[in-house]
Amino acid sequence: MEKGNKNLNSEAMAKVKGDYTEKILKPLNGYIGVLLFLLIAAGSTAMIVLGHMNSIVAVYVIGYLLIPVYAIMAGGFAVVSPNEALVLVLFGKYSGTIKQEGFYLYNPLCKKFNPAAVPNMARRNYVSLKAMTLNNDKQKVNDAEGNPIEIGVVVIWRIKDTAKAVFNVDNYVNFISIQSDAAIRNIARQYPYDISDDGDEKSLRGSAQEIAKTLCDELQQRVDIAGIEVVEARIAHLAYAQEIAAAMLQRQQAKAVVDARTTIVEGAVGMVELALEKLSSTGLVELDDERKAQMVSSLMVVLCANKDAQPVVNSGSLY
Repeated sequence: MEKGNKNLNSEAMAKVKGDYTEKILKPLNGYIGVLLFLLIAAGSTAMIVLGHMNSIVAVYVIGYLLIPVYAIMAGGFAVVSPNEALVLVLFGKYSGTIKQEGFYLYNPLCKKFNPAAVPNMARRNYVSLKAMTLNNDKQKVNDAEGNPIEIGVVVIWRIKDTAKAVFNVDNYVNFISIQSDAAIRNIARQYPYDISDDGDEKSLRGSAQEIAKTLCDELQQRVDIAGIEVVEARIAHLAYAQEIAAAMLQRQQAKAVVDARTTIVEGAVGMVELALEKLSSTGLVELDDERKAQMVSSLMVVLCANKDAQPVVNSGSLY
């Protein structure tokens, strides 16, 4: 199954047109940019004033032409906060990503690009590199034994490659949400809810650590194409579906009672064996087979009873 998932992931990667790789940009320091902006603005103003005063057409024309230059330049300033990235596109072509926190002046002709931007958010054009939590709705699936169960997972993830995240998939937030649902459905079908009758050691309820690791590995394979790193994935909710929950509860209770009774009987047999061995070794009482059978029967009733036994004193002879 794991090999099949890897092949499926490789095929998906091959079908992605123009698989992008992150390219780190090192733009101009923003404070130097502000100084250049002020120099150009002051120079433009001075040339316009001097050109009009001295009636030099070329000078004030150049001064007027510099106005749109610093006006456009003003749109190239950006403040990148910690654990944020700015993906830039120049005329439809990927230009690079600014990941280092600070104040910068980038090419003002570039466009900030984030397909998962939430409308009306202040910093919607910035790609968050923080660890985020995904907690989708519970799903109803069938386990390995065909029993309908409800299962839900919590996934902690973050963006590792901004270029893959914004260009390889339509919306990386929706993408990991859908892939998380698909992964948990696939995992749930491979394991029973509880330990099966044939002695299978792994189950969804009893092998939480192993299942979590398997889920994390499979989900990571699915979202590699989007440049996403899965930090952790765990089952947050696990229960039988409502239509069989009552029947399965009775089954679990019956199994628990059987297991408890088995333990009690095994302990009682051991105690009876020990009592007979002690009596035989010390020679305190000599019992024939019939009396031994009666003693065993009485001890088993006392040891295996649900309630405390009421002693009966026999004042006569054993025979």
